[in-house]
Amino acid sequence: MTKPMGALCNLDCKYCFYLEKEKLYPKNENFKMPDDVLENYVRQYIEAQDVPEVTFAWQGGEPTLAGVDFFRKAVEFQKRYADGKKILNALQTNGTLLDDEWCEFFTANEFLIGLSVDGPKHLHDFYRVDKKARPSFDQVMAGLELLKKHQTEFNTLTVVNRKNSQHPREVYRFLKEIGSSYMQFIPLVERKADSAAAELGLDLATPPGAEAGHDDSPVTEWSVQAEQYGAFLVEIFEDWVVQDVGRVFVQLFDVTLQSWMGGESDLCVFAPKCGGAMALEHNGDLFSCDHYVYPKYRLGNLMNQSLGDMARSETQMKFGSDKADTLPKYCRECDVRFACNGECPKHRFISTPDGEAGLNYLCAGYKRFFEHVEPYMKVMGQFIREGQPAARVMDLIAEHEQSDAWTDVGRNDPCPCGSGKKYKKCCMARREANARP
Repeated sequence: MTKPMGALCNLDCKYCFYLEKEKLYPKNENFKMPDDVLENYVRQYIEAQDVPEVTFAWQGGEPTLAGVDFFRKAVEFQKRYADGKKILNALQTNGTLLDDEWCEFFTANEFLIGLSVDGPKHLHDFYRVDKKARPSFDQVMAGLELLKKHQTEFNTLTVVNRKNSQHPREVYRFLKEIGSSYMQFIPLVERKADSAAAELGLDLATPPGAEAGHDDSPVTEWSVQAEQYGAFLVEIFEDWVVQDVGRVFVQLFDVTLQSWMGGESDLCVFAPKCGGAMALEHNGDLFSCDHYVYPKYRLGNLMNQSLGDMARSETQMKFGSDKADTLPKYCRECDVRFACNGECPKHRFISTPDGEAGLNYLCAGYKRFFEHVEPYMKVMGQFIREGQPAARVMDLIAEHEQSDAWTDVGRNDPCPCGSGKKYKKCCMARREANARP
């Protein structure tokens, strides 16, 4: 993830974990990536990958603060050093600075745009405000209309926080209404500063590690609650699985199906090991991960070290393997470990039921989700193995729910779907929601 403007952003989202990273650099720092750093990065990044397609991921802060001409230079450097490889670009933006020039450039150069939107206006504006605490929703929607006008390919990224997690179907249906057919849902989990963060002048805790005080740092009031995150995912899945399979693509559902079919997750948080998603700051500093931009996780600077060597360094290899090596026994013996793998190490700051450290804060939510979707994943996986579309599961569900099995089923009766759970703990909420106009 490349930060052409570092942590600078025109918004001041109340929950943002990255804005305060500006404090790690001198106060008079020019946060725009210089041309020599940009050229070195593009050249080294392409050279370091022995693959036919290379994808650049531009993030922030807010990357559009760098200006269109910055990205024109980036594209020119990519063409210069491509060496026969296909170059792709993905850019994550809050959308508020988009105009016709930006969208014309994106479309002409086949950029995939990730648009940050947390749901309808009353949910989006609850946390996503500008430097004067003014709401941003209307500007984001104006940016979205420009993307559509210029036929720019886009998906949406929704930060699942304490507020919008309580309205899963409203969020999901709103995203569909605005034309999003590719969705990412990212759980928001941040803790108040521990001693290590306080020494750096930061307000949010550093990732779990050996430093004292980590387990005692409470989560912030905007962090999603574990059980609620599980409920959020389950309710959206119940909408999706009866009407949107093959039409709407939810990243988490896709990688879950991948795991149930025996594959290794393409999403770093669910992969057995991590370390492949490093973060490059505006000045060329390379860090082990976007969530680990702290001095102790700095791998070096590409202006005097090889990007490939830093990525393959013993330090980074250990960072990646620690994800599996530090799993507590409770996780290693879990029935859904193959799908979860302990999720992101950044979130492993609570204790297991038997008191062992290193359990993921979101564990209860993920277990609820993975256990709920298991029968559907098995069916979709079987369809795919037989050469049939996963979307056939919707026909199967429709046929089953029209059967007599659902007649007069009580709240505490076994759910007719065959999950083994009580109806009220399984399909009741989905059927009631789908019955409403």
